[in-house]
Amino acid sequence: MTAHREVPLAIDTGARWGRGGGLRAGGIHRRGFGVLGGCGRAGFGGLGEVECGMDEEAITTYRALIDQGLTHREVRQLVRRGEAQRIRHGGYLLGPAAIPATPDQVHRRLALATWSELAEGAVLSHYSAAVLHGLPLLGEGLDRAWVTRASGGHGRRDSVLHLRRCPLGPDEVTQAQGVQVTTPSRTVIDLARTASFEQAVVVADAALRIGVTYQDLADGLERAKGLPGVGQARRVLAFADGRAESPWESISRVRMAQVGLPAPQLQCVIRTAGGEFVARGDFGWTAERTIGEFDGKVKYADLLKPGQTAADVVIREKRREGQIRAQGWWPVRWGAAELANPQRFERLIRNAFAASLGRAA
Repeated sequence: MTAHREVPLAIDTGARWGRGGGLRAGGIHRRGFGVLGGCGRAGFGGLGEVECGMDEEAITTYRALIDQGLTHREVRQLVRRGEAQRIRHGGYLLGPAAIPATPDQVHRRLALATWSELAEGAVLSHYSAAVLHGLPLLGEGLDRAWVTRASGGHGRRDSVLHLRRCPLGPDEVTQAQGVQVTTPSRTVIDLARTASFEQAVVVADAALRIGVTYQDLADGLERAKGLPGVGQARRVLAFADGRAESPWESISRVRMAQVGLPAPQLQCVIRTAGGEFVARGDFGWTAERTIGEFDGKVKYADLLKPGQTAADVVIREKRREGQIRAQGWWPVRWGAAELANPQRFERLIRNAFAASLGRAA
Protein backbone atom coordinates (compact mmCIF):
# COMPACT_ATOMS: atom_id res chain seq x y z
CA MET A 1 0.00 0.00 0.00
CA THR A 2 1.31 3.41 -0.90
CA ALA A 3 2.47 5.47 2.08
CA HIS A 4 1.70 9.12 1.43
CA ARG A 5 3.63 11.98 3.04
CA GLU A 6 0.77 14.21 4.02
CA VAL A 7 0.86 17.94 4.65
CA PRO A 8 -0.76 19.17 7.90
CA LEU A 9 -3.21 21.96 7.13
CA ALA A 10 -5.82 23.92 9.02
CA ILE A 11 -8.83 24.46 6.79
CA ASP A 12 -11.42 27.23 6.49
CA THR A 13 -12.90 27.31 3.03
CA GLY A 14 -13.24 31.10 2.87
CA ALA A 15 -9.67 31.60 1.68
CA ARG A 16 -8.58 34.66 -0.28
CA TRP A 17 -5.10 35.77 -1.23
CA GLY A 18 -3.88 39.08 0.16
CA ARG A 19 -1.11 41.29 -1.16
CA GLY A 20 2.21 39.57 -1.65
CA GLY A 21 0.55 36.18 -2.13
CA GLY A 22 -0.13 35.49 1.56
CA LEU A 23 -3.44 34.00 2.66
CA ARG A 24 -5.62 36.37 4.67
CA ALA A 25 -7.65 35.18 7.65
CA GLY A 26 -9.66 32.16 6.65
CA GLY A 27 -8.52 29.63 4.08
CA ILE A 28 -5.61 27.21 3.99
CA HIS A 29 -3.05 27.95 6.69
CA ARG A 30 0.25 26.12 6.61
CA ARG A 31 1.60 25.07 9.96
CA GLY A 32 5.24 25.99 9.79
CA PHE A 33 7.26 22.97 8.72
CA GLY A 34 4.37 20.82 7.57
CA VAL A 35 4.88 21.46 3.86
CA LEU A 36 7.15 19.76 1.37
CA GLY A 37 10.12 21.54 -0.08
CA GLY A 38 11.34 24.15 2.36
CA CYS A 39 13.17 26.39 -0.05
CA GLY A 40 16.73 27.42 -0.43
CA ARG A 41 17.93 27.46 -4.00
CA ALA A 42 16.08 25.77 -6.81
CA GLY A 43 18.80 25.75 -9.39
CA PHE A 44 19.32 27.49 -12.69
CA GLY A 45 16.77 28.95 -15.05
CA GLY A 46 18.23 29.76 -18.45
CA LEU A 47 21.77 29.12 -17.15
CA GLY A 48 21.71 32.00 -14.70
CA GLU A 49 21.96 31.01 -11.04
CA VAL A 50 18.74 32.06 -9.32
CA GLU A 51 17.43 32.14 -5.80
CA CYS A 52 14.43 29.92 -5.43
CA GLY A 53 12.15 32.72 -4.29
CA MET A 54 9.59 30.14 -3.15
CA ASP A 55 9.76 30.25 0.64
CA GLU A 56 6.00 30.81 0.64
CA GLU A 57 5.22 27.80 -1.56
CA ALA A 58 3.58 24.67 -0.25
CA ILE A 59 3.23 21.42 -2.16
CA THR A 60 0.40 19.23 -0.91
CA THR A 61 -1.73 16.30 -2.06
CA TYR A 62 -5.38 15.81 -2.83
CA ARG A 63 -5.51 13.19 -0.09
CA ALA A 64 -4.14 15.65 2.49
CA LEU A 65 -6.67 18.31 1.48
CA ILE A 66 -9.56 15.84 1.79
CA ASP A 67 -8.26 14.47 5.10
CA GLN A 68 -8.14 18.02 6.46
CA GLY A 69 -11.83 18.55 5.71
CA LEU A 70 -12.16 19.92 2.17
CA THR A 71 -14.61 18.36 -0.22
CA HIS A 72 -13.80 17.52 -3.84
CA ARG A 73 -15.88 20.52 -4.87
CA GLU A 74 -13.95 22.86 -2.55
CA VAL A 75 -10.61 21.66 -3.92
CA ARG A 76 -11.86 22.43 -7.43
CA GLN A 77 -13.00 25.88 -6.25
CA LEU A 78 -9.51 26.62 -4.90
CA VAL A 79 -8.07 25.82 -8.33
CA ARG A 80 -10.68 27.91 -10.16
CA ARG A 81 -10.02 30.90 -7.89
CA GLY A 82 -6.29 30.65 -8.51
CA GLU A 83 -5.56 29.80 -4.88
CA ALA A 84 -4.11 26.41 -5.81
CA GLN A 85 -2.51 24.93 -8.92
CA ARG A 86 -2.84 21.34 -10.01
CA ILE A 87 0.74 20.23 -10.66
CA ARG A 88 -0.05 16.64 -11.53
CA HIS A 89 -2.69 14.05 -10.66
CA GLY A 90 -3.06 14.23 -6.89
CA GLY A 91 -0.53 17.04 -6.40
CA TYR A 92 -1.20 20.74 -5.78
CA LEU A 93 0.71 23.95 -5.25
CA LEU A 94 -0.99 26.17 -2.68
CA GLY A 95 -0.58 29.67 -4.05
CA PRO A 96 -1.67 32.01 -6.82
CA ALA A 97 -1.51 30.53 -10.29
CA ALA A 98 0.40 33.52 -11.62
CA ILE A 99 3.61 32.85 -9.67
CA PRO A 100 6.38 33.12 -12.30
CA ALA A 101 8.73 30.17 -12.36
CA THR A 102 11.80 29.02 -14.27
CA PRO A 103 11.84 25.55 -15.86
CA ASP A 104 13.92 24.28 -12.92
CA GLN A 105 11.38 25.65 -10.43
CA VAL A 106 8.48 24.09 -12.35
CA HIS A 107 10.33 20.77 -12.23
CA ARG A 108 10.93 21.18 -8.50
CA ARG A 109 7.17 21.40 -7.97
CA LEU A 110 6.58 18.31 -10.08
CA ALA A 111 9.32 16.36 -8.29
CA LEU A 112 8.02 17.21 -4.82
CA ALA A 113 4.42 16.49 -5.75
CA THR A 114 5.41 13.16 -7.31
CA TRP A 115 7.56 12.08 -4.36
CA SER A 116 4.69 12.74 -1.96
CA GLU A 117 2.60 10.14 -3.83
CA LEU A 118 5.22 7.38 -3.87
CA ALA A 119 5.71 4.50 -1.47
CA GLU A 120 8.51 4.46 1.10
CA GLY A 121 11.94 3.82 -0.38
CA ALA A 122 11.53 6.19 -3.32
CA VAL A 123 14.49 8.51 -3.77
CA LEU A 124 14.51 11.48 -6.14
CA SER A 125 17.52 11.16 -8.42
CA HIS A 126 19.12 12.25 -11.70
CA TYR A 127 17.67 15.57 -12.96
CA SER A 128 15.26 15.89 -10.03
CA ALA A 129 18.07 15.53 -7.49
CA ALA A 130 20.16 18.03 -9.44
CA VAL A 131 17.36 20.62 -9.23
CA LEU A 132 16.91 20.10 -5.49
CA HIS A 133 20.68 20.36 -4.90
CA GLY A 134 20.83 23.58 -6.93
CA LEU A 135 23.01 22.07 -9.68
CA PRO A 136 22.65 23.70 -13.12
CA LEU A 137 20.69 22.01 -15.89
CA LEU A 138 20.44 22.84 -19.58
CA GLY A 139 16.73 22.06 -19.96
CA GLU A 140 16.88 18.34 -20.71
CA GLY A 141 15.13 15.79 -18.52
CA LEU A 142 12.74 18.22 -16.83
CA ASP A 143 9.45 16.88 -18.18
CA ARG A 144 9.29 14.02 -15.65
CA ALA A 145 10.23 13.44 -12.02
CA TRP A 146 13.23 11.10 -11.76
CA VAL A 147 13.14 8.47 -9.04
CA THR A 148 15.43 5.58 -8.10
CA ARG A 149 14.52 2.52 -6.06
CA ALA A 150 17.12 0.09 -4.77
CA SER A 151 14.76 -2.90 -5.04
CA GLY A 152 14.83 -5.30 -7.95
CA GLY A 153 12.48 -5.39 -10.90
CA HIS A 154 12.03 -3.16 -13.89
CA GLY A 155 11.83 0.59 -14.10
CA ARG A 156 8.99 2.42 -15.77
CA ARG A 157 8.28 5.68 -17.50
CA ASP A 158 5.02 7.57 -17.88
CA SER A 159 3.92 11.15 -18.48
CA VAL A 160 5.19 12.47 -15.12
CA LEU A 161 7.58 9.81 -13.76
CA HIS A 162 10.81 8.14 -14.82
CA LEU A 163 11.52 5.31 -12.36
CA ARG A 164 14.92 3.61 -12.31
CA ARG A 165 15.68 0.45 -10.35
CA CYS A 166 19.34 0.43 -9.49
CA PRO A 167 21.66 -0.41 -6.57
CA LEU A 168 21.61 2.47 -4.09
CA GLY A 169 23.57 2.47 -0.84
CA PRO A 170 22.28 4.24 2.30
CA ASP A 171 25.30 6.56 2.17
CA GLU A 172 24.22 7.64 -1.33
CA VAL A 173 20.94 9.09 -0.03
CA THR A 174 20.45 12.40 1.75
CA GLN A 175 17.71 14.96 2.36
CA ALA A 176 17.12 18.14 0.39
CA GLN A 177 14.12 20.43 0.80
CA GLY A 178 12.42 17.90 3.03
CA VAL A 179 12.59 14.84 0.75
CA GLN A 180 14.89 11.88 0.11
CA VAL A 181 17.33 12.50 -2.75
CA THR A 182 20.57 11.02 -4.01
CA THR A 183 23.69 12.73 -2.69
CA PRO A 184 25.39 15.32 -4.93
CA SER A 185 28.17 12.86 -5.83
CA ARG A 186 25.72 10.05 -6.70
CA THR A 187 23.65 12.56 -8.69
CA VAL A 188 26.73 13.52 -10.72
CA ILE A 189 27.51 9.86 -11.47
CA ASP A 190 23.90 9.13 -12.50
CA LEU A 191 23.85 12.07 -14.91
CA ALA A 192 27.37 11.35 -16.14
CA ARG A 193 26.07 7.93 -17.20
CA THR A 194 22.75 8.99 -18.70
CA ALA A 195 22.75 12.67 -19.73
CA SER A 196 24.43 14.27 -22.71
CA PHE A 197 28.19 14.78 -22.29
CA GLU A 198 27.71 18.56 -22.21
CA GLN A 199 25.03 18.42 -19.51
CA ALA A 200 27.06 15.96 -17.47
CA VAL A 201 30.15 18.20 -17.54
CA VAL A 202 28.09 21.22 -16.48
CA VAL A 203 26.78 19.30 -13.45
CA ALA A 204 30.15 17.76 -12.57
CA ASP A 205 31.96 21.12 -12.74
CA ALA A 206 29.29 22.71 -10.54
CA ALA A 207 29.42 19.88 -7.98
CA LEU A 208 33.19 20.26 -7.69
CA ARG A 209 32.70 24.00 -7.15
CA ILE A 210 30.39 23.43 -4.18
CA GLY A 211 32.68 20.98 -2.41
CA VAL A 212 32.19 17.53 -3.91
CA THR A 213 35.68 16.05 -4.28
CA TYR A 214 37.27 14.07 -7.09
CA GLN A 215 37.62 11.20 -4.63
CA ASP A 216 33.86 11.29 -3.97
CA LEU A 217 33.24 10.99 -7.69
CA ALA A 218 35.90 8.32 -8.17
CA ASP A 219 34.31 6.25 -5.39
CA GLY A 220 30.89 6.68 -7.00
CA LEU A 221 32.25 5.64 -10.37
CA GLU A 222 33.74 2.49 -8.84
CA ARG A 223 30.33 1.58 -7.41
CA ALA A 224 28.72 2.09 -10.80
CA LYS A 225 30.85 -0.56 -12.51
CA GLY A 226 28.71 -2.72 -14.74
CA LEU A 227 25.93 -0.16 -15.12
CA PRO A 228 25.06 1.31 -18.54
CA GLY A 229 26.94 4.49 -19.45
CA VAL A 230 29.96 3.98 -17.20
CA GLY A 231 32.30 4.60 -20.14
CA GLN A 232 30.88 8.08 -20.69
CA ALA A 233 30.89 8.74 -16.94
CA ARG A 234 34.60 7.97 -16.86
CA ARG A 235 35.20 10.50 -19.64
CA VAL A 236 33.08 13.12 -17.87
CA LEU A 237 35.04 12.76 -14.64
CA ALA A 238 38.36 12.97 -16.49
CA PHE A 239 37.18 16.20 -18.13
CA ALA A 240 35.46 17.83 -15.13
CA ASP A 241 37.11 20.86 -13.53
CA GLY A 242 35.70 22.82 -10.61
CA ARG A 243 37.61 25.93 -11.67
CA ALA A 244 34.97 26.57 -14.33
CA GLU A 245 32.91 29.26 -12.62
CA SER A 246 29.64 29.03 -14.54
CA PRO A 247 27.68 26.66 -16.78
CA TRP A 248 28.67 28.77 -19.78
CA GLU A 249 32.34 28.27 -18.98
CA SER A 250 31.74 24.52 -18.77
CA ILE A 251 29.96 24.55 -22.14
CA SER A 252 32.82 26.62 -23.59
CA ARG A 253 35.33 23.98 -22.43
CA VAL A 254 33.31 21.21 -24.04
CA ARG A 255 33.05 23.14 -27.29
CA MET A 256 36.83 23.79 -27.32
CA ALA A 257 37.50 20.07 -26.99
CA GLN A 258 34.93 19.21 -29.66
CA VAL A 259 36.53 21.45 -32.28
CA GLY A 260 40.10 20.47 -31.38
CA LEU A 261 41.33 23.70 -29.80
CA PRO A 262 44.30 23.52 -27.42
CA ALA A 263 43.32 22.99 -23.79
CA PRO A 264 43.29 26.38 -22.05
CA GLN A 265 44.44 27.38 -18.60
CA LEU A 266 41.37 28.18 -16.50
CA GLN A 267 41.09 31.49 -14.61
CA CYS A 268 44.24 32.76 -16.29
CA VAL A 269 45.96 35.69 -14.55
CA ILE A 270 48.04 38.23 -16.47
CA ARG A 271 50.72 40.19 -14.63
CA THR A 272 53.33 42.75 -15.58
CA ALA A 273 57.01 41.80 -15.73
CA GLY A 274 57.24 43.13 -12.18
CA GLY A 275 54.46 40.87 -10.94
CA GLU A 276 51.70 43.49 -10.79
CA PHE A 277 48.19 42.16 -11.42
CA VAL A 278 46.67 43.25 -14.74
CA ALA A 279 43.66 41.03 -15.40
CA ARG A 280 42.11 37.61 -14.94
CA GLY A 281 40.25 35.84 -17.72
CA ASP A 282 38.12 32.71 -17.92
CA PHE A 283 40.56 31.01 -20.31
CA GLY A 284 44.18 31.58 -21.27
CA TRP A 285 46.40 30.10 -23.96
CA THR A 286 49.98 30.98 -22.97
CA ALA A 287 51.66 29.75 -26.17
CA GLU A 288 49.21 31.75 -28.29
CA ARG A 289 49.27 34.76 -25.89
CA THR A 290 45.45 34.83 -25.99
CA ILE A 291 42.97 35.34 -23.16
CA GLY A 292 39.32 34.38 -23.65
CA GLU A 293 36.11 35.22 -21.84
CA PHE A 294 32.49 34.24 -22.13
CA ASP A 295 30.82 37.63 -22.50
CA GLY A 296 27.37 36.86 -21.13
CA LYS A 297 28.03 35.82 -17.55
CA VAL A 298 28.17 39.37 -16.15
CA LYS A 299 25.93 42.23 -17.21
CA TYR A 300 27.51 45.65 -17.43
CA ALA A 301 24.96 46.81 -14.86
CA ASP A 302 26.44 44.33 -12.37
CA LEU A 303 29.80 46.09 -12.71
CA LEU A 304 28.45 49.53 -11.89
CA LYS A 305 30.05 51.26 -8.94
CA PRO A 306 28.26 54.02 -7.00
CA GLY A 307 27.84 57.08 -9.19
CA GLN A 308 28.84 55.28 -12.41
CA THR A 309 26.84 54.87 -15.62
CA ALA A 310 26.86 51.96 -18.06
CA ALA A 311 29.07 54.09 -20.33
CA ASP A 312 31.64 54.31 -17.51
CA VAL A 313 31.72 50.52 -17.32
CA VAL A 314 32.24 50.21 -21.08
CA ILE A 315 35.15 52.66 -20.89
CA ARG A 316 36.65 50.74 -17.97
CA GLU A 317 36.41 47.47 -19.89
CA LYS A 318 38.07 49.01 -22.95
CA ARG A 319 40.86 50.31 -20.74
CA ARG A 320 41.28 46.82 -19.29
CA GLU A 321 41.58 45.34 -22.77
CA GLY A 322 44.22 47.93 -23.60
CA GLN A 323 46.20 46.90 -20.53
CA ILE A 324 45.96 43.25 -21.57
CA ARG A 325 47.27 44.07 -25.05
CA ALA A 326 50.08 46.12 -23.52
CA GLN A 327 51.34 42.91 -21.90
CA GLY A 328 51.47 41.16 -25.26
CA TRP A 329 48.16 39.28 -24.94
CA TRP A 330 45.17 39.28 -27.28
CA PRO A 331 41.66 39.31 -25.73
CA VAL A 332 38.78 37.45 -27.35
CA ARG A 333 35.14 37.28 -26.21
CA TRP A 334 32.21 35.11 -27.22
CA GLY A 335 28.60 34.51 -26.27
CA ALA A 336 25.86 31.94 -26.55
CA ALA A 337 25.48 32.49 -30.31
CA GLU A 338 29.09 31.46 -30.97
CA LEU A 339 28.82 28.41 -28.71
CA ALA A 340 25.71 27.32 -30.62
CA ASN A 341 27.78 27.26 -33.84
CA PRO A 342 30.94 25.18 -33.29
CA GLN A 343 32.54 26.16 -36.61
CA ARG A 344 31.95 29.86 -35.93
CA PHE A 345 33.35 29.47 -32.42
CA GLU A 346 36.48 27.68 -33.61
CA ARG A 347 37.07 30.31 -36.30
CA LEU A 348 36.74 33.12 -33.74
CA ILE A 349 39.33 31.60 -31.41
CA ARG A 350 41.80 30.62 -34.14
CA ASN A 351 41.56 34.11 -35.66
CA ALA A 352 42.43 35.50 -32.22
CA PHE A 353 45.44 33.17 -32.06
CA ALA A 354 46.58 34.36 -35.51
CA ALA A 355 46.09 38.02 -34.60
CA SER A 356 48.08 37.65 -31.39
CA LEU A 357 50.94 35.68 -32.94
CA GLY A 358 50.99 37.90 -36.05
CA ARG A 359 51.34 40.97 -33.91
CA ALA A 360 54.12 39.33 -31.89
CA ALA A 361 55.98 38.46 -35.09
